[in-house]
Amino acid sequence: MADNTGPKARLYKRKAGGTPKSVWEKRTASVSRWLHIYLSMISFVIVLFFAITGFTLNHAEWFDGKQSIQKYTGKVKLKWVKVKDTAAIAKLEIVELLKHNHHIKGDVSDFIIDDNQCTISFKGPGYSADAFIDRDNGDYKVTETSLGLIALINDLHKGRDTGKKWSYLIDIAAIFMILLSLTGIIMICFMKKKRLNGFILLAIGTLVCYLVYYFMVP
Repeated sequence: MADNTGPKARLYKRKAGGTPKSVWEKRTASVSRWLHIYLSMISFVIVLFFAITGFTLNHAEWFDGKQSIQKYTGKVKLKWVKVKDTAAIAKLEIVELLKHNHHIKGDVSDFIIDDNQCTISFKGPGYSADAFIDRDNGDYKVTETSLGLIALINDLHKGRDTGKKWSYLIDIAAIFMILLSLTGIIMICFMKKKRLNGFILLAIGTLVCYLVYYFMVP
C-alpha cells in the first residue's frame, strides 16, 4: 500500500496545489474579509448618504428648492430685557420662550445686545431664524427660513451648523470608508487570480484622478 504521508507525497501535494498559506496569511485574509463584509453592512446607509449628497452638492443648481419663510410676533417679559445692566438680560429664558412658542430649531449662533434691541440668530442645517426684541416694550419679531430637503442634506454632508454630535458621525463615517478601502486592498492581495488585474485597475483609477486634476482643475 502506497504511503501518502511521506516527505515525497507532501512535496508532491505542495507542488500540485501551490505554496500553502501560512497561519498568519490565513488569519489576515479571514479578518479582512470579515471586516469588509460587516463594515459594508454597518456603514451602508452612511456611505450611500454621502454618495448622494456628494452628487447634490456638485449639482446644487439642479436642486435649488424654494425657500419657506415664516414670520411670528410676540412679547417677552419686560423685566427680562428692560434692565440697566445688559449682563442681567435673561438670555436663557428668552431663547427657551422663542423655541417653545414657535418651535424654532437649531442652536443660538449670535445673541447681540444693543441699547434698544436684542438680536438672536438660530442656525441649523438648511435652516435659520432671526429674532428682534424691542428692549423698551418687550415686543419681538421672528423670521424663520427653511431652505428645503436638499439644502438640509447638503449641510449635513458639510457639517454646517450641525453641532458636535453630527461632526462625530462624520468622523466615524470617514473611518469606516478608510477601513473599507484598506480591507478591500488587503483582500485582493490574497486573490492570486485577480490580484494583478486589481492593482492595474487601482493604478489606472489613480492615474485618471491625477490627470483630471492636473489638466482640468484651474
